[in-house]
Amino acid sequence: MRYFYINQSDIIGSTSIITGTDAKHIKKVLRLKSGDMIGLFDGLGLEYEAKIVHLSANSVEVLITRRFQSKTESPVQIIVAQAFLKERKMDTLVRQLSELGITKWIPFIARRSIPRPDKKRLAARMERWKKIAIEAPKQCKRSRITEIGTTVSFEDMLKAVKNCNLKIVFYENETKSINSILTKHDKHISTICIMIGPEGGFTSKEIESARNCGFLISALGPRVLKAETATIAASALIQYLFGDLGLNIS
Repeated sequence: MRYFYINQSDIIGSTSIITGTDAKHIKKVLRLKSGDMIGLFDGLGLEYEAKIVHLSANSVEVLITRRFQSKTESPVQIIVAQAFLKERKMDTLVRQLSELGITKWIPFIARRSIPRPDKKRLAARMERWKKIAIEAPKQCKRSRITEIGTTVSFEDMLKAVKNCNLKIVFYENETKSINSILTKHDKHISTICIMIGPEGGFTSKEIESARNCGFLISALGPRVLKAETATIAASALIQYLFGDLGLNIS
């Protein structure tokens, strides 16, 4: 069954209208017809089974036959605070993090971030990232859309995640493993923030600021990883330890 995004506000009773590129894809690419079933998700945790009842030139009318809570969302909320990387890397990360079930992605400008786009460029990139975040769940069958945060300074990022239950920064100069750190903390965690640095890594001053704001400092294995590799590895590790990729440690 094919899977499409639908805004909850577009659902009226048991019917809805799909428009835009999805409608064109349903009609011209997939060549679906009246009576065919499709899957829908609203980005807020609900999934729907729907039957196509009418196709026009620019829209597809569907009848919702079943709605249910998704079983593809992680039991924990994971926020990834990502130091700004070269733009193509950021585009790819948004898609991959969505597939891994990340709740929110916050890009920030670190001391060693090489790209420093102006406000106009940032606005364009954010629209691009939001579009990717909407498209990604269609492939991985998530029911929620990864929230894309506004690009902020390092200092503002620390403030934005202050209420997370657990905060970890992965740092290439740290030697302590994540297991040695997690044994000291409550294993019943609901909100986790992981922070990853830019291509040039964090400065010692940034690490100290993070520590003062309650971040734990952890190694990410014995090898030095590229920034984008570190982001995916750290996200998968936390999802394994606390989420739905493996054994939950609770």
